[in-house]
Amino acid sequence: MKLLIVNGPNLNLLGEREPEIYGHDTLNDVNAFIASHKVANGLDLKFFQSNHEGAIIDYLQSHRKSVDGVVINPGGLTHYSIALRDAIAGCQLPTVEVHLSDIHAREKFRQISMVQDVCVQQISGQGKEGYIQAIEFLKKMA
Repeated sequence: MKLLIVNGPNLNLLGEREPEIYGHDTLNDVNAFIASHKVANGLDLKFFQSNHEGAIIDYLQSHRKSVDGVVINPGGLTHYSIALRDAIAGCQLPTVEVHLSDIHAREKFRQISMVQDVCVQQISGQGKEGYIQAIEFLKKMA
């Protein structure tokens, strides 16, 4: 099973940016945690992060025929990107939306997800474990 692990804007600053909300792990720490977790055994995981909406859309589209699913933390794009929503829908891959923090307990604008309705699941507020839960969900779907 091949999965994309995609992280959006500002997630490259994990460990530095608002650690009281997002934790002290860097994105490299989170990726290493995912890659070394037992849930990843036998999986082909491809990690990608960009601060650019178009780069994320291009990445999803370029891999749409070569992978089995997507775990995506869209970051701030979650709350306004119809283009990302359309790309997820257009790729027709089972996609799980993940957020480190609980977006439903945060500012009102963060409680809105433009991508939720085109994802098979949303996992919010579980920290880096949310990525593991997302992978487990996709494995059960396969």
